[in-house]
Amino acid sequence: MQQQTPYQLIGGESTLARLCNRFYELMDSVPQFATIRALHPVELQSSQDKLYMFLSGWLGGPDLYVENIGHPMLRRRHLPFAIGESERDQWVACMVLAMESVGIEEPLREQLMLSFFNTADFLRNQQP
Repeated sequence: MQQQTPYQLIGGESTLARLCNRFYELMDSVPQFATIRALHPVELQSSQDKLYMFLSGWLGGPDLYVENIGHPMLRRRHLPFAIGESERDQWVACMVLAMESVGIEEPLREQLMLSFFNTADFLRNQQP
């Protein structure tokens, strides 16, 4: 029997779309996330679309980012932005709230949080 991917476990396309929408709603409205909000353009739709496409493939669903944009090259694409521990922690906290908000259950949420943390930590380009 084939094991389900995180993409399938969270509920696929519809839940992922809600997750990305909620993530950017929180980033845009919660003062705690002001630092990472400032790293984004005024209009968030393009960022939201890119996150959706990236997470689709990253979670084991359709590889939309690669199909539409190319290789993610995450570190390279984030080099223009100062990303330190504070930005990493804000991003992860925002994603944890978004996951809770759309109803992603434990322990999957905890597993995803660890993966998100590791990826966000990899993107750090500022030392403490």
